[in-house]
Amino acid sequence: MRAVLQRVASAAVTVDEQTVGEIGPGLLVLLGVAAGDTVADAEYLVEKTAGLRIFEDATGKMNHSVAEVGGAVLVVSQFTLLADCRQGRRPSFTAAAPPDQAKALYEHFLARLRAVGLPVASGTFQAEMAVQLVNQGPVTILLDSRKGE
Repeated sequence: MRAVLQRVASAAVTVDEQTVGEIGPGLLVLLGVAAGDTVADAEYLVEKTAGLRIFEDATGKMNHSVAEVGGAVLVVSQFTLLADCRQGRRPSFTAAAPPDQAKALYEHFLARLRAVGLPVASGTFQAEMAVQLVNQGPVTILLDSRKGE
C-alpha cells in the first residue's frame, strides 16, 4: 500500500458537486492499494498515519501526532499512486489491486483509524472526486508498506 500524507489546515472531497468528506486541521491521506497487499500492509500504514510526529509543538519542532493535536483524517482512495511510468508516456496501473480487494483494504484502513480514536472522513471509493486542501507547512510525507522488503 502507498499513502501520501499531507498536513492540512483543512481539506474536503466532493463527488458530483456534493461534499462527502471534510475536515479541519489534520491529515489528508491519499491511499493506493497494490495487488497482493494484505491486512498487514493496512495495519502498518494505520500505525504510521496515527503515530507520525509531524505536527509542531510550542517550540516549532515536529513532535506531535495527529491525535495529540486533536486533528482529524480525510482518506481518499487513489489507485494512481501505483502508476508505473518507466516506459512510454502512458502510465501503467497493473500494480494496482483489483477494485474488490482494494475496497476491502481501504475500508479496513478507515475502520482501524477510527478504532484508534481518530475522527475520520472519507471520499467515495471508485468515484470521480475533487479534493481541496490547504497544505500546512507544507508537510507532505510518502509512505509505502513494502519499502522495507
